[in-house]
Amino acid sequence: MTGIILSGGKNSRMGTNKAFLEVEGKRLIDRTVCLFKELFTEVMVVTNAPFDYLDLEIQVVTDIVKGKGPLGGIYTGLFFASCDHAFVAPCDMPFLNKNFIASMIRQTANYDIVVPGPPEGLQPLHAIYSKRCLPVIKKLIMLDHLKTTGFYKGFRMLTLDERAIRPFDPQGRMFLNINSQEDRKHLA
Repeated sequence: MTGIILSGGKNSRMGTNKAFLEVEGKRLIDRTVCLFKELFTEVMVVTNAPFDYLDLEIQVVTDIVKGKGPLGGIYTGLFFASCDHAFVAPCDMPFLNKNFIASMIRQTANYDIVVPGPPEGLQPLHAIYSKRCLPVIKKLIMLDHLKTTGFYKGFRMLTLDERAIRPFDPQGRMFLNINSQEDRKHLA
């Protein structure tokens, strides 16, 4: 399986590239790359600033279709992935859980999409996607329909509910992402 790190955001609320913020003494991107290297045979980052990531010693790709947000990043990552399935997460999730991701991987065999669905809603940027999703995602991008979950209908999908999530995330922080300096202050 391929691990895809999305790092193409505009960082407008943060004012700086979130991937390089430090949490517990380590850059967010380094935390994610380290975790992904333990889980996946292939790791890549999708970014619009490729030169910023050359020190990571992973595959670096840029959006095939520019300006299409997270859906465009998912499409690009899946397009370049050498594996049939890929786990996708943004660079700004400091509390990714290795054991939960491994559990998701173990449940992938019969599905095109494996996505957590806690009470607050689906987590499409912490999900596994099959390359079979590519044609539908491409069509939506060309139509400028960029809702991240917009391509889900019609695919074999497993939604992991609160009962599947809670044992791995008792504090409810696994899907937290850092979008502002205020979010960063609440990490402690």
